[in-house]
Amino acid sequence: MAEALRKREVPEEAAEAVLERFSEVGLIDDEAFAAAWVSSRHHGRGLARRALAQELRHRGVDEETVKDAVEQLDPDQEVETARTLVTRKLAATRGVEPKARTRRLVGMLARKGYSPGLAFRVVREALEAEGVEAEDLPEEFG
Repeated sequence: MAEALRKREVPEEAAEAVLERFSEVGLIDDEAFAAAWVSSRHHGRGLARRALAQELRHRGVDEETVKDAVEQLDPDQEVETARTLVTRKLAATRGVEPKARTRRLVGMLARKGYSPGLAFRVVREALEAEGVEAEDLPEEFG
């Protein structure tokens, strides 16, 4: 909000007064905003901690608040969300060569902020559950 006021060339003293008053009456609450953002974007879009933290930083949330908000995301839930994303996308890749499927699925998870290790693990589990042989998978799985 401070950035928006600066862009509109609101005098700094007036902007500070407005922001302070908004905070006092509860209209500005970065912690609540960050927590709601993490919950909404994780459940709605399947974003991982890294992507969520980046989005919050981009919106001007301070680093400590970002850290606190993303730590609220349960690591087990993050893994389950990654599995759900892969399961949804799996059918669309049937008939595609296993290495290409792997690249597509891991790439999708990477764009959502999942670590390479987690992405490869979840994709491998899904492909093996379909009966894809380990030797058909990329070397990254080795």
